[in-house]
Amino acid sequence: MNLIAAVDENWAIGNQNELLVRIPADQKFFRETTTGKVVVMGRKTLESFPNGLPLKNRTNIVLTHDPDYRVKDAVVVHSMEELHEELAKYASEDIYVIGGETVYRQLLDECDVAHITKISFAYDADAYFPNLDEMPEWRIAADSEEQTYFDLEYFFYRYERVEP
Repeated sequence: MNLIAAVDENWAIGNQNELLVRIPADQKFFRETTTGKVVVMGRKTLESFPNGLPLKNRTNIVLTHDPDYRVKDAVVVHSMEELHEELAKYASEDIYVIGGETVYRQLLDECDVAHITKISFAYDADAYFPNLDEMPEWRIAADSEEQTYFDLEYFFYRYERVEP
Protein backbone atom coordinates (compact mmCIF):
# COMPACT_ATOMS: atom_id res chain seq x y z
CA MET A 1 0.00 0.00 0.00
CA ASN A 2 0.97 3.60 -0.57
CA LEU A 3 0.63 6.81 1.39
CA ILE A 4 0.41 10.17 -0.36
CA ALA A 5 0.51 13.56 1.38
CA ALA A 6 1.79 17.10 1.22
CA VAL A 7 3.53 18.18 4.44
CA ASP A 8 5.15 21.35 5.70
CA GLU A 9 8.59 21.46 7.31
CA ASN A 10 7.05 20.22 10.59
CA TRP A 11 5.19 17.37 8.85
CA ALA A 12 1.89 19.23 9.26
CA ILE A 13 -0.85 18.32 6.77
CA GLY A 14 -3.86 20.42 7.67
CA ASN A 15 -5.60 23.00 9.78
CA GLN A 16 -9.30 23.02 10.65
CA ASN A 17 -9.99 20.27 8.10
CA GLU A 18 -8.38 22.19 5.23
CA LEU A 19 -5.16 21.61 3.34
CA LEU A 20 -2.39 23.99 4.39
CA VAL A 21 -1.85 25.18 0.82
CA ARG A 22 -2.95 24.17 -2.66
CA ILE A 23 -0.03 23.85 -5.05
CA PRO A 24 -1.23 23.10 -8.62
CA ALA A 25 1.75 20.85 -9.48
CA ASP A 26 1.24 18.87 -6.27
CA GLN A 27 -2.47 18.52 -6.98
CA LYS A 28 -1.65 17.37 -10.52
CA PHE A 29 0.82 14.80 -9.16
CA PHE A 30 -1.84 13.57 -6.71
CA ARG A 31 -4.46 13.34 -9.45
CA GLU A 32 -2.16 11.54 -11.91
CA THR A 33 -0.84 9.16 -9.23
CA THR A 34 -4.23 8.14 -7.83
CA THR A 35 -6.51 8.16 -10.90
CA GLY A 36 -7.74 4.65 -11.62
CA LYS A 37 -6.60 3.51 -8.17
CA VAL A 38 -8.15 2.95 -4.75
CA VAL A 39 -8.05 5.86 -2.29
CA VAL A 40 -8.59 5.32 1.44
CA MET A 41 -9.61 8.21 3.65
CA GLY A 42 -11.43 9.22 6.78
CA ARG A 43 -14.82 10.92 6.74
CA LYS A 44 -13.43 14.37 7.49
CA THR A 45 -11.02 14.12 4.55
CA LEU A 46 -13.90 13.24 2.22
CA GLU A 47 -15.95 16.13 3.59
CA SER A 48 -13.07 18.53 2.86
CA PHE A 49 -13.33 17.81 -0.90
CA PRO A 50 -15.35 20.11 -3.18
CA ASN A 51 -19.02 19.57 -2.29
CA GLY A 52 -17.93 16.67 -0.05
CA LEU A 53 -17.99 14.35 -3.05
CA PRO A 54 -15.74 11.34 -3.70
CA LEU A 55 -12.84 11.75 -6.10
CA LYS A 56 -13.67 10.97 -9.73
CA ASN A 57 -12.15 8.00 -11.56
CA ARG A 58 -11.05 6.31 -8.34
CA THR A 59 -12.47 3.74 -5.94
CA ASN A 60 -13.14 5.80 -2.82
CA ILE A 61 -13.14 3.97 0.52
CA VAL A 62 -14.17 6.00 3.56
CA LEU A 63 -13.42 4.85 7.10
CA THR A 64 -15.80 6.23 9.75
CA HIS A 65 -17.13 5.17 13.13
CA ASP A 66 -20.57 6.56 12.23
CA PRO A 67 -22.72 3.49 11.45
CA ASP A 68 -25.28 5.63 9.59
CA TYR A 69 -22.78 7.43 7.34
CA ARG A 70 -23.49 6.96 3.63
CA VAL A 71 -22.04 8.66 0.60
CA LYS A 72 -22.90 8.15 -3.05
CA ASP A 73 -20.12 6.59 -5.18
CA ALA A 74 -17.98 5.57 -2.21
CA VAL A 75 -17.54 2.43 -0.15
CA VAL A 76 -18.05 3.21 3.54
CA VAL A 77 -16.44 0.95 6.16
CA HIS A 78 -16.73 1.25 9.92
CA SER A 79 -13.76 -0.66 11.35
CA MET A 80 -10.22 -1.65 10.52
CA GLU A 81 -11.45 -5.22 10.07
CA GLU A 82 -14.08 -4.11 7.55
CA LEU A 83 -11.48 -1.93 5.82
CA HIS A 84 -9.08 -4.87 5.46
CA GLU A 85 -11.86 -7.05 4.03
CA GLU A 86 -12.55 -4.38 1.41
CA LEU A 87 -8.87 -3.76 0.62
CA ALA A 88 -8.29 -7.48 0.07
CA LYS A 89 -10.21 -7.08 -3.22
CA TYR A 90 -7.45 -4.87 -4.68
CA ALA A 91 -3.76 -5.11 -5.49
CA SER A 92 -1.78 -3.56 -2.65
CA GLU A 93 0.23 -1.34 -5.03
CA ASP A 94 -3.03 0.19 -6.30
CA ILE A 95 -4.12 1.40 -2.85
CA TYR A 96 -3.34 4.97 -1.71
CA VAL A 97 -3.99 6.22 1.80
CA ILE A 98 -4.87 9.91 1.43
CA GLY A 99 -5.66 11.04 4.97
CA GLY A 100 -6.30 12.41 7.39
CA GLU A 101 -3.97 12.17 10.34
CA THR A 102 -5.75 9.31 12.12
CA VAL A 103 -6.04 7.17 9.00
CA TYR A 104 -2.38 7.77 8.10
CA ARG A 105 -1.33 6.66 11.59
CA GLN A 106 -3.62 3.61 11.54
CA LEU A 107 -2.28 2.35 8.19
CA LEU A 108 1.35 3.52 8.22
CA ASP A 109 2.73 0.14 9.28
CA GLU A 110 0.94 -1.59 6.40
CA CYS A 111 2.39 0.68 3.73
CA ASP A 112 5.59 0.22 1.73
CA VAL A 113 5.77 3.49 -0.21
CA ALA A 114 5.03 7.09 0.74
CA HIS A 115 4.79 9.90 -1.81
CA ILE A 116 5.50 13.05 0.19
CA THR A 117 5.50 16.61 -1.11
CA LYS A 118 7.60 18.59 1.38
CA ILE A 119 6.91 22.30 1.52
CA SER A 120 9.70 24.50 2.89
CA PHE A 121 7.45 26.53 5.17
CA ALA A 122 5.85 26.15 8.60
CA TYR A 123 2.09 26.64 8.74
CA ASP A 124 -0.34 26.93 11.63
CA ALA A 125 -1.70 23.41 11.79
CA ASP A 126 -3.68 20.95 13.88
CA ALA A 127 -3.10 17.74 11.89
CA TYR A 128 0.22 16.01 11.23
CA PHE A 129 1.68 13.18 9.19
CA PRO A 130 4.08 10.82 10.98
CA ASN A 131 7.65 12.15 10.56
CA LEU A 132 9.23 9.49 8.33
CA ASP A 133 12.67 11.12 8.66
CA GLU A 134 12.66 10.06 12.33
CA MET A 135 11.72 6.45 11.54
CA PRO A 136 14.60 4.10 10.74
CA GLU A 137 12.30 1.77 8.79
CA TRP A 138 11.72 4.47 6.14
CA ARG A 139 14.28 5.87 3.69
CA ILE A 140 14.16 8.34 0.84
CA ALA A 141 14.31 6.38 -2.41
CA ALA A 142 13.89 9.32 -4.79
CA ASP A 143 13.56 13.08 -4.70
CA SER A 144 12.95 15.89 -7.12
CA GLU A 145 14.76 19.08 -7.91
CA GLU A 146 13.55 22.07 -5.95
CA GLN A 147 10.15 23.23 -7.20
CA THR A 148 8.62 26.65 -6.68
CA TYR A 149 5.10 28.00 -6.55
CA PHE A 150 5.20 31.78 -6.17
CA ASP A 151 7.47 32.20 -3.13
CA LEU A 152 7.07 28.63 -1.84
CA GLU A 153 9.76 26.03 -2.34
CA TYR A 154 8.87 22.35 -2.25
CA PHE A 155 10.19 18.93 -3.21
CA PHE A 156 8.62 15.63 -4.21
CA TYR A 157 9.96 12.66 -2.22
CA ARG A 158 9.40 8.95 -2.54
CA TYR A 159 9.98 7.09 0.71
CA GLU A 160 10.24 3.33 0.85
CA ARG A 161 10.03 0.99 3.79
CA VAL A 162 13.38 -0.68 4.41
CA GLU A 163 13.27 -4.44 4.89
CA PRO A 164 14.28 -5.24 8.50
